[in-house]
Order: sequence, then C-alpha cells, then structure tokens
Amino acid sequence: MVGIVIVSHSAQLADGVVELAREMAGPDVSIVAAGGLDLPGRPLGTDAVLVASAVQRAWGDDGVLVLMDLGSAVLSAELALELLPEEHQSGVLLCEAPIVEGAVAAAVAARLGEPLDRVAAEARGGLAGKIAHLGGPAEEPAGRRPAPGPDGAQGAGGVPGAGGALETRIRVSNPLGLHARPAARFVQTVGQFDAKVTAENLTSKAGPASARSLNGVATLGVRQGHEILVRATGPQAAEVLSAVRDLAARNFDEPEDGQQPAGRPPEARQPGDQQPADQQPGGRPAAAGPPAAGAAAGAAGAAASAAEAAGPPAAGALLRGLAGSAGVALGDARHLRPALVEVPRQPAADPGAELARLDAALAATTRDVLAARDSVSTRTSGGYESAIFDAHLLFLQDEALLDPARRRISEGRNAADAWDSAVADMVGVWQQLTDDYQRDRVRDLESIRSQVLAHLLAVSRSQVSGSGVVVAAELTPADTAGFDPAVVSGIATAVGGPTSHAAILARALGIPAVLGLGPAVLAVPEGTPLLLDGDAGTVLVAPDAAAVAAAELARARRRAAGERARQLAAEPAVTADGTRVEVAANAGSAEDVRRAVAAGADGIGLLRTEFVFMSARSMPTEDEQEAVYRDIARILDGRPLIVRTLDVGADKPLSYLPREAEPNPALGERGIRLGLARTDLLLPQIRAVLRVAADHPLKLMFPMVATDEEMRSALGLVADARRGLLAEGAAVPDEGGMEVGIMIEVPSAALIAGTLAGGADFFSVGTNDLTQYTMAADREVTAVAGLSDAMHPAVLTLIGRAAAAATAAGRWIGVCGEFAADPLAVPLLLGLGVRELSVGAGSVAAVKQVVRRTDLADCAELARRATGLPSARAVRELMGGRPGGGVGC
Repeated sequence: MVGIVIVSHSAQLADGVVELAREMAGPDVSIVAAGGLDLPGRPLGTDAVLVASAVQRAWGDDGVLVLMDLGSAVLSAELALELLPEEHQSGVLLCEAPIVEGAVAAAVAARLGEPLDRVAAEARGGLAGKIAHLGGPAEEPAGRRPAPGPDGAQGAGGVPGAGGALETRIRVSNPLGLHARPAARFVQTVGQFDAKVTAENLTSKAGPASARSLNGVATLGVRQGHEILVRATGPQAAEVLSAVRDLAARNFDEPEDGQQPAGRPPEARQPGDQQPADQQPGGRPAAAGPPAAGAAAGAAGAAASAAEAAGPPAAGALLRGLAGSAGVALGDARHLRPALVEVPRQPAADPGAELARLDAALAATTRDVLAARDSVSTRTSGGYESAIFDAHLLFLQDEALLDPARRRISEGRNAADAWDSAVADMVGVWQQLTDDYQRDRVRDLESIRSQVLAHLLAVSRSQVSGSGVVVAAELTPADTAGFDPAVVSGIATAVGGPTSHAAILARALGIPAVLGLGPAVLAVPEGTPLLLDGDAGTVLVAPDAAAVAAAELARARRRAAGERARQLAAEPAVTADGTRVEVAANAGSAEDVRRAVAAGADGIGLLRTEFVFMSARSMPTEDEQEAVYRDIARILDGRPLIVRTLDVGADKPLSYLPREAEPNPALGERGIRLGLARTDLLLPQIRAVLRVAADHPLKLMFPMVATDEEMRSALGLVADARRGLLAEGAAVPDEGGMEVGIMIEVPSAALIAGTLAGGADFFSVGTNDLTQYTMAADREVTAVAGLSDAMHPAVLTLIGRAAAAATAAGRWIGVCGEFAADPLAVPLLLGLGVRELSVGAGSVAAVKQVVRRTDLADCAELARRATGLPSARAVRELMGGRPGGGVGC
C-alpha cells in the first residue's frame, strides 16, 4: 500500500490534513505529518531531516507520495530525498497536487490498493469536484499521457518513408520535453547502430536534424506532447527505430508522471502549467529573478559590470534571490575568480598543427568531465546528477560543433578562434528556442566552451582563495562538481536559477545555494561575513550577533550529531560487545580515495575501475593501469584496497569497444561475463593488480559472478597471470598472498554460496543488483520501484545465506553500496553475519557510530525476526521506522 507524507510549514496544518485524510480513508493507510521545525513549540518552518524521518515511517511496499504546501517545503522535501537510502529515492514521488484536497483523494486511492502513479493522479485531480461545483474551467488531468500509437507503443512502427527510408512517429511525454538528458539518451541510443538517422519536430515544424547530434536534437525544441518523426536509412535502420521506440516507451529513462528526481525542482514547469497569480515559473515573484535564459550567455558579464558600477551593500543588507539548495551557511565571501580568456583572432600558418591542438584540448576536457562525473556519482546517492555530464561528453563529440570548427581551421583560423566561433554559432541557435528550460541549457554549452579554451590557451581554471561562501556571477557544472562541502559552505550567484545544472549539483552535494541575487552580491567585498539561507533564498550581508545566533540554533542539532560522529571517524568501529567491524569506502577515482582517507575510512572496500577505462580514448595498457592502482595504494598508506575488475556491458559501453545492442543489458554480457569473453580486457587488468599487490595490501574482486564455473575460470586467469609475471621476472605476491573474492549480486550466487566459498577468499554483497534481480523490479521503473527494497525479507535471507556459507568456510563477507549506510540496515547486516561495510565517504563517520551502539547478540535476534516477516515495510517497522531507531541495538 502507498504511504503518504504531508509537509507543511505549520505543524497544526499538517496534523489537521492527516486527521481529515484518515477520517476519509480509515486507519489502514499510513499517513504521516511532517510539519514545522523539530524544536520546542514546533515553530513555523520545514525540516528536511523531519521529512526524511516521516518518509521512512510512512514507507510502504508501493512507495510514498509526498504532498507539500509552499516555498521551502518543496526544497526541504527534495533535500529529504537525498538523505534517504539510494534504493528508496526512486520509490518516493513529490507531488504538486493541492495539499488538502490532494491528501484526501490520495488516501482513498491508497486504501483501494492503487499503485503510486494512480494515487498521485488522484491527488492531482483533487480539485475536480470543487471546480465542477463552482463552475471553474475543466482541466486535463496532470500527468496524462498521449494516446499510444497503432503499435501500442508511443509511436508508430517502422514504416517505409520517403526515398526508401524507414520512419516512425513518437509523441514525447516527458514533462520537460527533450531537454539535455533525454536528448542525450536519444543520441546515445542512435549512436549504437549502423544507420543514418534524422529527427524532425512535426508539431513545431522544426528540423530535420541529425539524430547523432545532441545540439541538433535539443534545438528541435521538443516539448511535452510534441510529435517527432524519426527517419532512418542504412543496414540497421529497422533496429535503430525499434530501439528508439523502446526508449520512448521508457520515457527516455526520465522519472515518470511528474516525479522529480532528487535535485530537480518541481517549479521547472512547461508554459501553460498552473502558476500562482503573483509568480513566474520557478516560484519567484514576478518582479524578481535572473534575466531570461535566452540572455544566459551575456548575463554573467552584465552582472559583473553592474557590480563594478555599484557600491558594496551595507552591513545588514538582505539580498533576495532564488532558493537553489536548502540549508543555512555562515562564512566569509569568497569570490570565484574566473579564468581570463582572450581568444586570439590571428590566422594560423599550420592547419595540421591547429587540428592536433584542438583534438588534444578536446581529449583533456573529456578527461576533466569524466573525472567530474565519477566524483559526483560517488559523492551523491544516485546516478541522475552525474548523468548531467553525459550531455557534456556528447558536446565534445558533436559533429554539429566539431565539423564547423575543423572546417574553419582548414580555412586558416587558429584552433581557439575556430572552436570559439563554432560554439558561438550554436549558442545562437539554442537561444532561438522558445522553451525557457531548454534555452537555459546554453549554460552547459558555455561551460564546455570555456573548458576547451582553457586547455587550448593554457589558462588556469576558476578558483577561490579560501573556505567560506562562494560568490560568483554564475557557476558551471564543472565548477560546482569540484567544490568540497568541507571548504565551500554555501553558494551565492548573481544569475542562474533552480533548474540550472549547477543548482542540481549543489543540492545533490548538500551545499546550500541562493541564485539570481543580481549584481549586488558581486559587489560584496572579499572576506565579508555572509549568512546564506538556501530555504528562503536570501543572503544577509555582515549579519549581527542576533541573526547569527538564530541561524546557529536552527542548524545546531544536525551539526552536533554529525560532529560527534566525525570526531570518532578515524577510530575503529567496535560493537558494544567488542567485535571489530571494518567500515570502508567506495571510490571511483584517486580523489575519492583521498576523500575517504580524510573521512576516516578503514580502507577502500570497492574501487570501481571503470574510471580508468572510460576516461581513455583507447584500451589502457597494463602499465597505465598499474600506475593508477599504485598511486591509489600509496594514498591509502597501508590501508586495504579492494579492486573490482571492469564492470561494463551494453548499458555502459566503451567507445573503443563496440557492442551490439541488447534488449535487456542488465541480463546480458556484462561484468565477469564480458571479462571471460574478452580476456584481452581482463588479463592485463589482473596482471596490473598483481604487480601492485606485490608490495601493497590489495585484494581483487570479480563482479556479477553467477556460477561456480565463472568463478573457477576467473581464478584460472589469476593463476595464469601470476605464472606469466613470474616467468618475466616480475615481483608478485606469494601464492595465496593476495585475496581474491567475488561480488554476490546475483541470487544464484547467494544460493550456491557454500560452493563458491570453496574458491573465493571473501564475498562482497552488491545490494542494488541483488535486490533488483531478487524482486524482478528495476528501481528506475516507477511502477515497480516500491518492490526494489533491500529490506525485503527475501533479500535479507539471501544475504544471510551467503554470510552463513562464508562463516562456515572461514571466509569474511562485506556489503558495498548505500544500503550499508542505512542506519536501519546496519544492525540487521551485522546480525546476519556481515563484518565489513563499504559506503560513500560522507557516510563513514555515521555508520561507525551506529556500529558502536550495537550488540551482536541483539542484532542476531533482530535479523532472525526480520527474515521471518512478510514485507520490507514490516522489517522497517521492526527496526523502529526511523534513522537510529531499533530494538535492542
């Protein structure tokens, strides 16, 4: 049954709505109020921690619907999503329905057992009765989808078109149309096939454009409800159209029916959506806010110029902008100093040398973008925010940019001039779009322009002088992704809005941000104290003592709890009855490893080596891989390191490893399956790891093992690699000196764990995939996302079975992934026999604190009871239904 959470600034209002909804639907529906601040007297305000706790208590196997009143309630709900375990985020839907009428309608639908999308639809239609009674205008229900095409999908089947081409029509249902991310998915899908493909917007009469060009597709201006014509010729024309129809049927892998991903503000609406009478899109007053997105390219410069003409704001001045990322920040103003880039316009004598310079700058920028993507992926709770950078990668490969730039170089222009003018032309095309959200993506293109120019002209990147609140005219995603929350306490910009990718990343990283403050913020002198309120969208210049005290009180509880955990972060995690539990970190780059060490991690429990391969233009050599792994081992300074072999497949292709499209990549040739099929990939990686393991405490781990035969084959490759290195005179660990383990991600591996323990030295449970495969539910599919809960007794039983087999064979077992960071899950995992937890670096301190509060005997009893319960919800109720709760632990 779907659970419901009511978020309001007023505790009394939230309680009243819950009471009314329960009166209508009965007591069986789980409806939880999250109103006011969690302080004495419950004063007005919203609290993300309180909302997250309410979601946990309302959790149902079919997900949770969250209804909010106004303003910062939306931002608090978004931040609450980021505080939830990764596997729960996709099961929570933030709904724009009216809070009172919507709650009543939703509660009735939930009582009838309707799924989450239907409960949300009923909530959105909550005003229908009042509208009919009072004679208001009839409205089409929110979230309604276009009627399916003749083939039952969202568009017709591939049919013959002009000139012998095959074509299909697709009606786009995404709330924001084909903006950067779904356009990138479209381009990536088309790029997997040997076919020439074009797309045309039939609704707006735009195009046709190359479907292999992100700019070409995005600048068609495709909005929700628009119909596009996709035409293909070539050997795989039929296959590419089938793949495109499948992608459209999956909603271009975007959240369904208005559900906003963590970090995407519900205020990002399409023209024609209902808005409060006194507000513009984005929730800002009509008289305030940043310049139109169409002027994005020059807005930052204009703001900087205006700041120079104005004097600094007086002490106590309150600057108003747009709430971009929730939270309160106190710190000195630290101006982001942009790189000074002056593009030379003189002609070049050697076009060949200029082409080489451009290619080198593109390659360097690609490495920068991949590093930013990997960093964001590791530091956040999901992959949605890191996918922002996929569009940036496509810009760097886009024929609509590269062809004009190279043509201009061949005509005698230098590389910087050619690149800059090609981007300027494309910016002009984007600015002709009528959709504000899509026009705002000019900022991403400008970001890539600046990054490539910085490499071409050898200028330094933007930087700040110290810790505090970053002040800037505007931020690029690359700027934001590079911020360390321990240094950057807040973000204040002159232009930009809550739908910008920089704002999305700030929310994902937990950095409070206020955007669109205008030129006044740029006139604030360096080092001036600032009080930034990311909920209210304000910045107070040089606040007085009373204002500072009030702000400190508001965040004191959360900060105190985090500080207590951080103080002990470097200490071992020992249970109350004296058992040591290793708390390691997951990492996807050398920088992630440094962050993990600083956070007190006992080691690296999962090094995702994909970053080594995805940042390269060709297959990394054995020597190149060894250098990367050795550098990481040195950073760890004797701490253990578990290296997972390459885990890619048809869903995560490498540009230099072409793969055929698979109908279901999750069940295809990936992980160890691909490694065994392509030993030219796997064997050099194993050899590189062995060479480093000769003098560092490395362990090797194989992903996606499903059978004993796969494990034995992989172990055979390790033996072959060791013999080969010895024959070459290379140093390697003694036989048995390097532990080799496998990931338990497939139910079959858990079921035959007793057999696998005979060959593997350790197990590490990958709970995301294990849950997905056990429950036959993709957590990215909204209709079944509620099933994808690692707390389900079936998943816990499989973990317990693997743990028992490991213990019986004298092996150890760990869990990697965000489930290991869930305070409710930690006691259960320890009770099942898990003795190593590998989590995001930011969760290390908190997990260690949970471990220290546990008693293994009590946890074992909890685990026994949990595996006998009927549902994930029942398990959560057993554990107290709130972070830090639990029985006997």
